[in-house]
Amino acid sequence: MVAGPELPVGRGIMPRMEILPGEGVATAKVGESREVVEARLGPPIHPGREDKAVYETVPMLILTFADDDTVEVVEVGYTGGGGEEAYFDGVQLTYRFMEDVVADLAARGHAHEPIDVGYRFAPGFALYSMGSRSARDLDPSASADDPREIVEGVSVAPYDYFREPSEEEFEEYFKGIEERYR
Repeated sequence: MVAGPELPVGRGIMPRMEILPGEGVATAKVGESREVVEARLGPPIHPGREDKAVYETVPMLILTFADDDTVEVVEVGYTGGGGEEAYFDGVQLTYRFMEDVVADLAARGHAHEPIDVGYRFAPGFALYSMGSRSARDLDPSASADDPREIVEGVSVAPYDYFREPSEEEFEEYFKGIEERYR
């Protein structure tokens, strides 16, 4: 387990970013309007598509907005290089080996299951790795083909958001796409 010190608030220093499972983080929560979030964080540094926006926080926040312009998913990216990372229950989540983070959370009693790019946890978050980092980034003695994955981010939303869609949901989704392009 790796836990960093709580940083003092004020003089431009923010406390470490602790996720709130199923909700988000202190500065952006699922269900909040874009207007409320941007009153706290300012405008996005990269507006992205209409439904996604990137905010200049440390670590960086990527928010997905629903059709009604409320936050649907809060993503926290890794900082790396000794920068601030995301935490939950005293465990550093980002920029660590996936297997170590999963083991630390499991030791604290947090149920989890694998998903396509990482693991989802019962309180309402998912750890992911897109494979853009190498084990050598954390372990200079690792071989070039070391398969250990690094947690590159954490997505926070209600637990069911991370489940696999049913056949019916897939069919409905693709039917909607077909109708849109007719």
